[in-house]
Amino acid sequence: MWSAKPEVHVTNASQFRWTSAALTHPGLVREINEDSFLDLPRRGLWAVADGLGGHSRGDVASRMVVESLSTLPAPSGLQQFIADVRERLQAVNRQLLAEAVVRDVSIIGSTAVVLLAIDRQCAFLWAGDSRIYLLRNAALRLLSRDHSQVEELKSRGALSGDEARLYPSNNMITRAVGATDTLDLDLEMLSAMDGDTFLLCSDGLSNSVNERDVASILASRDCEQAAQRLVDMALQGGGRDNISVVVVRAEDPCGHEMTLLNPTV
Repeated sequence: MWSAKPEVHVTNASQFRWTSAALTHPGLVREINEDSFLDLPRRGLWAVADGLGGHSRGDVASRMVVESLSTLPAPSGLQQFIADVRERLQAVNRQLLAEAVVRDVSIIGSTAVVLLAIDRQCAFLWAGDSRIYLLRNAALRLLSRDHSQVEELKSRGALSGDEARLYPSNNMITRAVGATDTLDLDLEMLSAMDGDTFLLCSDGLSNSVNERDVASILASRDCEQAAQRLVDMALQGGGRDNISVVVVRAEDPCGHEMTLLNPTV
């Protein structure tokens, strides 16, 4: 029922060090875990995929996402890395659309959030409501923006934060791998700083654990311990959905400050 994989990678040229750990759990209500994760610090590659609940074969969709990414060739640079991830996810998108036709169902799909790192340079791509957070200097920041009906209404000022939590369709997402003919991925880039901790998670975690508790747990600096505590807290909150977390920590003796870069499409 559990899956974990703590690893460490040190880049010899810069001594930049990445440590990560991941856990997934089906929760306390659902029989099938439709979440999948990728935890490859030696490759500078991490991901969480959440199969669309209520649709056929969501577990297959999320697994196809991470399996496709897991076989990426070694990139020549960050831009090539981004291009390769885009190409793989577009290919999975086409495969899932074809599979839905064969099975005569409307959608076989999955969210996806992916973190890439080459030395200190990072990029993250996503579609759906699986999230990526950054804890820096004890402050937690949500890096991604949910592709959801609720988030669109909030951005237009049609819903307040409190209203959004009670909105009857707050789990309706507007993008996913396998949902439309062309997959639309958002992309952002940044440079990591010494002590940065990233969290990739499915909505089974973000809907169950508040950001104050997430920040407190990530501050432990121990990826494996943080992943375990996050999942435990989501289970204590009811565990109504599948729960997946990938915790990634950056350590750099030089400690350069972050510089946000413009996304390259």
